[in-house]
Amino acid sequence: MELGEFERDNAGSCRLGSPVPELCRAGPCCLGIDEAGRGPVLGPMVYGVCYCPLAKQEELGALKMADSKTLTEAEREQLFGTLDGARDFVGWALHILSPNLISTSMQQRAKYNLNALSHDTAIGLIQHVLDAGVHVAEVFVDTVGPAEKYQEKLKRHFPELEVTVRPKADSLFPIVSAASICAKVARDRAVKNWTFLEDLGDVSVEYGSGYPNDPKTKEWLAQCLDPVFGYPQFVRFSWSTAQTILESKAVPVRWDDSEDDPAQKGTRSVLSFFARKESSKHQPHRFFHERKLDTVTGL
Repeated sequence: MELGEFERDNAGSCRLGSPVPELCRAGPCCLGIDEAGRGPVLGPMVYGVCYCPLAKQEELGALKMADSKTLTEAEREQLFGTLDGARDFVGWALHILSPNLISTSMQQRAKYNLNALSHDTAIGLIQHVLDAGVHVAEVFVDTVGPAEKYQEKLKRHFPELEVTVRPKADSLFPIVSAASICAKVARDRAVKNWTFLEDLGDVSVEYGSGYPNDPKTKEWLAQCLDPVFGYPQFVRFSWSTAQTILESKAVPVRWDDSEDDPAQKGTRSVLSFFARKESSKHQPHRFFHERKLDTVTGL
Protein backbone atom coordinates (compact mmCIF):
# COMPACT_ATOMS: atom_id res chain seq x y z
CA MET A 1 0.00 0.00 0.00
CA GLU A 2 1.73 3.12 -1.26
CA LEU A 3 0.40 6.37 0.24
CA GLY A 4 2.98 8.66 -1.36
CA GLU A 5 0.41 10.61 -3.38
CA PHE A 6 -1.56 11.53 -0.25
CA GLU A 7 1.55 12.21 1.82
CA ARG A 8 2.76 14.72 -0.78
CA ASP A 9 -0.49 16.67 -0.52
CA ASN A 10 -2.44 15.83 2.63
CA ALA A 11 -4.79 18.83 2.49
CA GLY A 12 -7.39 17.26 0.19
CA SER A 13 -8.35 13.72 -0.72
CA CYS A 14 -6.77 10.81 -2.53
CA ARG A 15 -8.09 7.64 -4.14
CA LEU A 16 -5.89 4.60 -4.71
CA GLY A 17 -6.18 0.86 -5.12
CA SER A 18 -4.74 -2.48 -6.13
CA PRO A 19 -4.67 -3.87 -9.68
CA VAL A 20 -7.97 -5.51 -10.67
CA PRO A 21 -7.64 -9.32 -10.81
CA GLU A 22 -8.79 -10.82 -14.10
CA LEU A 23 -11.09 -13.17 -12.19
CA CYS A 24 -12.97 -10.11 -10.90
CA ARG A 25 -13.64 -8.96 -14.46
CA ALA A 26 -14.75 -12.37 -15.65
CA GLY A 27 -17.33 -13.41 -13.05
CA PRO A 28 -19.77 -11.89 -10.53
CA CYS A 29 -18.17 -10.48 -7.39
CA CYS A 30 -19.10 -9.43 -3.88
CA LEU A 31 -17.84 -6.10 -2.56
CA GLY A 32 -17.55 -4.90 1.05
CA ILE A 33 -17.32 -1.32 2.32
CA ASP A 34 -16.12 0.04 5.66
CA GLU A 35 -14.35 3.09 7.05
CA ALA A 36 -11.69 3.93 9.60
CA GLY A 37 -11.25 7.18 11.51
CA ARG A 38 -14.80 8.49 11.58
CA GLY A 39 -14.68 9.60 15.23
CA PRO A 40 -11.15 11.01 15.89
CA VAL A 41 -10.51 14.74 16.09
CA LEU A 42 -7.08 14.14 14.49
CA GLY A 43 -6.08 12.76 11.11
CA PRO A 44 -7.93 11.57 8.01
CA MET A 45 -10.97 9.37 7.56
CA VAL A 46 -10.39 6.47 5.18
CA TYR A 47 -13.04 4.55 3.25
CA GLY A 48 -12.08 1.14 1.98
CA VAL A 49 -13.63 -1.42 -0.36
CA CYS A 50 -12.55 -4.98 -0.94
CA TYR A 51 -13.92 -7.32 -3.60
CA CYS A 52 -13.57 -10.91 -4.78
CA PRO A 53 -15.47 -13.36 -7.02
CA LEU A 54 -18.53 -14.98 -5.45
CA ALA A 55 -16.96 -18.32 -6.36
CA LYS A 56 -13.92 -17.48 -4.21
CA GLN A 57 -15.69 -16.57 -0.95
CA GLU A 58 -14.55 -19.79 0.68
CA GLU A 59 -10.91 -18.95 -0.12
CA LEU A 60 -11.49 -15.45 1.29
CA GLY A 61 -12.84 -17.00 4.49
CA ALA A 62 -9.69 -19.08 4.75
CA LEU A 63 -7.67 -15.84 5.00
CA LYS A 64 -9.36 -15.37 8.41
CA MET A 65 -10.26 -11.70 8.09
CA ALA A 66 -11.69 -10.05 11.23
CA ASP A 67 -13.14 -6.71 12.31
CA SER A 68 -10.12 -4.39 12.38
CA LYS A 69 -11.23 -2.82 15.68
CA THR A 70 -10.67 -6.16 17.44
CA LEU A 71 -7.07 -6.43 16.21
CA THR A 72 -3.76 -4.85 17.18
CA GLU A 73 -1.89 -2.72 14.66
CA ALA A 74 0.61 -5.55 14.10
CA GLU A 75 -2.21 -8.06 13.49
CA ARG A 76 -3.87 -5.70 11.01
CA GLU A 77 -0.63 -5.23 9.12
CA GLN A 78 -0.12 -8.99 8.98
CA LEU A 79 -3.64 -9.61 7.69
CA PHE A 80 -3.33 -6.86 5.11
CA GLY A 81 -0.14 -8.51 3.88
CA THR A 82 -2.05 -11.79 3.55
CA LEU A 83 -4.90 -10.04 1.73
CA ASP A 84 -2.59 -8.15 -0.60
CA GLY A 85 -0.80 -11.41 -1.36
CA ALA A 86 -4.02 -12.87 -2.75
CA ARG A 87 -4.08 -10.50 -5.72
CA ASP A 88 -5.09 -13.25 -8.11
CA PHE A 89 -8.65 -13.10 -6.74
CA VAL A 90 -8.86 -10.17 -4.28
CA GLY A 91 -8.80 -6.43 -5.04
CA TRP A 92 -9.17 -3.32 -2.90
CA ALA A 93 -9.55 0.44 -3.24
CA LEU A 94 -9.34 3.36 -0.80
CA HIS A 95 -10.49 6.95 -0.57
CA ILE A 96 -8.57 9.03 1.98
CA LEU A 97 -10.30 12.21 3.18
CA SER A 98 -8.05 14.73 4.90
CA PRO A 99 -9.10 16.40 8.17
CA ASN A 100 -8.98 19.73 6.35
CA LEU A 101 -11.45 18.51 3.71
CA ILE A 102 -13.75 17.02 6.36
CA SER A 103 -13.91 20.23 8.40
CA THR A 104 -14.30 22.62 5.49
CA SER A 105 -17.06 20.41 4.03
CA MET A 106 -18.95 20.34 7.32
CA GLN A 107 -18.65 24.10 7.87
CA GLN A 108 -19.52 25.34 4.40
CA ARG A 109 -22.57 27.56 3.99
CA ALA A 110 -24.73 24.73 2.62
CA LYS A 111 -24.79 22.14 5.40
CA TYR A 112 -22.95 18.93 4.50
CA ASN A 113 -22.72 16.64 7.52
CA LEU A 114 -20.42 13.71 8.12
CA ASN A 115 -23.09 11.13 7.26
CA ALA A 116 -23.71 12.73 3.85
CA LEU A 117 -19.96 12.93 3.21
CA SER A 118 -19.59 9.26 4.19
CA HIS A 119 -22.46 8.15 1.95
CA ASP A 120 -21.11 10.09 -1.04
CA THR A 121 -17.63 8.66 -0.52
CA ALA A 122 -18.97 5.09 -0.41
CA ILE A 123 -21.07 5.69 -3.54
CA GLY A 124 -18.03 7.14 -5.29
CA LEU A 125 -15.92 4.09 -4.43
CA ILE A 126 -18.54 1.64 -5.71
CA GLN A 127 -18.72 3.58 -8.97
CA HIS A 128 -14.91 3.69 -9.16
CA VAL A 129 -14.72 -0.10 -8.89
CA LEU A 130 -17.47 -0.58 -11.49
CA ASP A 131 -15.67 1.82 -13.85
CA ALA A 132 -12.47 -0.20 -13.37
CA GLY A 133 -14.25 -3.19 -14.90
CA VAL A 134 -15.06 -5.24 -11.80
CA HIS A 135 -18.19 -7.37 -12.27
CA VAL A 136 -19.87 -6.37 -8.99
CA ALA A 137 -23.08 -8.27 -8.19
CA GLU A 138 -23.44 -8.00 -4.40
CA VAL A 139 -22.51 -5.14 -2.05
CA PHE A 140 -22.21 -5.37 1.75
CA VAL A 141 -21.90 -2.17 3.76
CA ASP A 142 -21.28 -1.26 7.40
CA THR A 143 -24.03 1.27 8.04
CA VAL A 144 -23.70 4.99 8.68
CA GLY A 145 -26.97 6.24 10.11
CA PRO A 146 -30.21 4.22 9.82
CA ALA A 147 -29.42 1.03 7.88
CA GLU A 148 -32.72 0.82 5.99
CA LYS A 149 -32.53 4.38 4.66
CA TYR A 150 -28.89 3.97 3.67
CA GLN A 151 -29.69 0.71 1.88
CA GLU A 152 -32.54 2.36 -0.04
CA LYS A 153 -30.22 5.22 -1.03
CA LEU A 154 -27.59 2.82 -2.39
CA LYS A 155 -30.22 0.82 -4.27
CA ARG A 156 -31.46 3.99 -5.96
CA HIS A 157 -27.92 4.70 -7.16
CA PHE A 158 -27.17 1.09 -8.14
CA PRO A 159 -30.49 -0.65 -8.96
CA GLU A 160 -28.68 -3.47 -10.75
CA LEU A 161 -26.78 -4.52 -7.57
CA GLU A 162 -27.93 -6.57 -4.60
CA VAL A 163 -27.20 -4.29 -1.63
CA THR A 164 -27.08 -5.27 2.05
CA VAL A 165 -26.49 -2.62 4.72
CA ARG A 166 -26.12 -3.77 8.32
CA PRO A 167 -24.82 -2.43 11.64
CA LYS A 168 -21.56 -4.16 12.59
CA ALA A 169 -21.24 -5.55 9.06
CA ASP A 170 -17.47 -5.72 9.59
CA SER A 171 -18.05 -8.54 12.09
CA LEU A 172 -20.75 -10.29 9.99
CA PHE A 173 -19.31 -10.47 6.47
CA PRO A 174 -15.67 -11.43 5.72
CA ILE A 175 -15.57 -9.14 2.66
CA VAL A 176 -16.47 -6.14 4.89
CA SER A 177 -13.88 -7.28 7.46
CA ALA A 178 -11.30 -7.22 4.67
CA ALA A 179 -12.38 -3.69 3.67
CA SER A 180 -12.15 -2.66 7.32
CA ILE A 181 -8.57 -3.88 7.55
CA CYS A 182 -7.56 -2.06 4.35
CA ALA A 183 -9.07 1.21 5.62
CA LYS A 184 -7.58 0.94 9.10
CA VAL A 185 -4.08 0.06 7.89
CA ALA A 186 -4.15 3.04 5.52
CA ARG A 187 -5.27 5.42 8.28
CA ASP A 188 -2.65 4.08 10.72
CA ARG A 189 0.08 4.65 8.15
CA ALA A 190 -1.21 8.10 7.16
CA VAL A 191 -1.30 9.25 10.80
CA LYS A 192 2.11 7.78 11.62
CA ASN A 193 3.78 9.40 8.59
CA TRP A 194 1.88 12.70 8.67
CA THR A 195 3.86 15.63 7.25
CA PHE A 196 3.06 18.85 9.10
CA LEU A 197 3.09 21.88 6.80
CA GLU A 198 3.08 24.07 9.90
CA ASP A 199 6.05 24.72 12.15
CA LEU A 200 5.00 23.25 15.49
CA GLY A 201 8.12 24.49 17.24
CA ASP A 202 8.73 22.53 20.44
CA VAL A 203 5.30 20.89 20.47
CA SER A 204 5.58 17.10 20.76
CA VAL A 205 4.01 14.91 18.10
CA GLU A 206 2.87 12.46 20.78
CA TYR A 207 -0.85 13.09 20.32
CA GLY A 208 -2.32 9.85 21.65
CA SER A 209 -5.11 7.98 19.89
CA GLY A 210 -6.63 11.08 18.30
CA TYR A 211 -10.03 10.41 19.86
CA PRO A 212 -11.73 13.35 21.63
CA ASN A 213 -11.93 11.61 25.01
CA ASP A 214 -8.20 10.79 25.12
CA PRO A 215 -6.49 13.06 27.73
CA LYS A 216 -3.24 12.92 25.76
CA THR A 217 -5.03 14.12 22.61
CA LYS A 218 -6.72 16.95 24.52
CA GLU A 219 -3.37 18.03 25.99
CA TRP A 220 -1.76 18.04 22.53
CA LEU A 221 -4.63 20.11 21.12
CA ALA A 222 -4.10 22.73 23.84
CA GLN A 223 -0.34 22.83 23.18
CA CYS A 224 -0.44 23.15 19.38
CA LEU A 225 -3.06 25.90 19.27
CA ASP A 226 -2.03 29.11 17.52
CA PRO A 227 -4.07 31.91 19.18
CA VAL A 228 -4.87 33.60 15.83
CA PHE A 229 -4.69 30.89 13.14
CA GLY A 230 -5.96 27.98 15.21
CA TYR A 231 -4.79 24.46 14.46
CA PRO A 232 -2.54 22.69 11.97
CA GLN A 233 -4.36 20.87 9.18
CA PHE A 234 -3.96 17.58 11.03
CA VAL A 235 -6.84 18.68 13.30
CA ARG A 236 -10.53 18.49 12.40
CA PHE A 237 -11.36 21.99 13.61
CA SER A 238 -15.09 21.38 13.13
CA TRP A 239 -15.09 18.85 16.01
CA SER A 240 -16.58 20.20 19.26
CA THR A 241 -13.42 19.21 21.18
CA ALA A 242 -11.32 21.55 19.03
CA GLN A 243 -13.95 24.30 19.00
CA THR A 244 -14.22 24.31 22.80
CA ILE A 245 -10.47 24.90 23.12
CA LEU A 246 -10.55 27.57 20.41
CA GLU A 247 -13.35 29.43 22.19
CA SER A 248 -11.54 29.40 25.53
CA LYS A 249 -7.90 29.93 24.46
CA ALA A 250 -7.80 31.57 21.02
CA VAL A 251 -7.81 35.34 20.51
CA PRO A 252 -11.38 36.64 20.09
CA VAL A 253 -11.93 38.71 16.97
CA ARG A 254 -14.66 41.10 15.84
CA TRP A 255 -15.95 41.19 12.28
CA ASP A 256 -17.00 44.64 11.04
CA ASP A 257 -20.58 43.53 10.38
CA SER A 258 -20.83 42.66 14.10
CA GLU A 259 -19.79 46.13 15.25
CA ASP A 260 -23.16 46.94 16.83
CA ASP A 261 -23.39 43.64 18.69
CA PRO A 262 -23.09 44.42 22.47
CA ALA A 263 -21.50 41.02 23.02
CA GLN A 264 -18.58 42.09 20.80
CA LYS A 265 -17.69 45.22 22.78
CA GLY A 266 -14.04 45.38 23.76
CA THR A 267 -13.10 42.72 21.18
CA ARG A 268 -10.48 43.60 18.58
CA SER A 269 -11.54 43.79 14.96
CA VAL A 270 -10.20 40.99 12.76
CA LEU A 271 -8.67 43.71 10.55
CA SER A 272 -6.35 44.71 13.39
CA PHE A 273 -4.41 41.48 12.90
CA PHE A 274 -3.75 42.25 9.24
CA ALA A 275 -3.06 46.01 9.22
CA ARG A 276 0.52 47.07 8.48
CA LYS A 277 2.34 48.68 11.38
CA GLU A 278 5.26 50.75 10.14
CA SER A 279 7.10 50.49 13.44
CA SER A 280 6.75 46.73 13.65
CA LYS A 281 9.85 44.69 12.81
CA HIS A 282 8.40 41.21 13.12
CA GLN A 283 8.10 39.04 10.00
CA PRO A 284 4.65 38.18 8.62
CA HIS A 285 3.22 34.85 9.73
CA ARG A 286 3.99 31.83 7.49
CA PHE A 287 0.24 31.74 6.70
CA PHE A 288 0.77 34.74 4.38
CA HIS A 289 3.88 33.36 2.69
CA GLU A 290 2.22 30.01 1.92
CA ARG A 291 -0.77 31.72 0.30
CA LYS A 292 1.23 34.55 -1.30
CA LEU A 293 -0.78 37.21 0.54
CA ASP A 294 0.28 40.82 1.17
CA THR A 295 -0.99 42.86 4.09
CA VAL A 296 -3.26 45.84 3.51
CA THR A 297 -4.10 48.90 5.59
CA GLY A 298 -7.81 48.83 4.83
CA LEU A 299 -10.55 47.22 2.82
